[in-house]
Amino acid sequence: QLQLAESGGGLVQPGGSLRLSCAASGFAVGRYVIGWFRQAPGKEREAVSCIGTSDGRTNFADSVKGRFIVSRDDAENTVYLQMNMLMPEDTAVYFCARGGTFCDASVPIRANLYRYWGQGTQVTVSS
Repeated sequence: QLQLAESGGGLVQPGGSLRLSCAASGFAVGRYVIGWFRQAPGKEREAVSCIGTSDGRTNFADSVKGRFIVSRDDAENTVYLQMNMLMPEDTAVYFCARGGTFCDASVPIRANLYRYWGQGTQVTVSS
C-alpha cells in the first residue's frame, strides 16, 4: 500500500518562498526517482523537477532553474521542493510522483514515466 502525500502549499506573495514536502509510505524514496509536477487551471501538467537515487542527480524545468531546489531526507522518507523567488506564474497544484527511471539534467522529465502520484497541494502566488 504505497502512498505519496504532498504538503506545504499555501498562499504566498510574489518573491516569497515555500517548501513543499512529499512524504512516502510503503517504499523508500531513496530507491526511486521522485518527480515534482504542477498543473494550473486550464493548462497541461508541467514537469518541475526530479531527484535521483544514490547518485543524487537532479533536474529542473527552465522556468524554475535558479529558484527551486529539490532534496531528499532518507531518515524521514520525504522529498522536498524548496521554492524561492516565487512568481504568479508558479501558481498551480503541485504533485509528487514515483518514477522507475533515472533523473539527469540532460534528459527531459517525462510524466508518463512516473507511475504513482500523490493528491497534490495548492500553491498560490498573489499579492
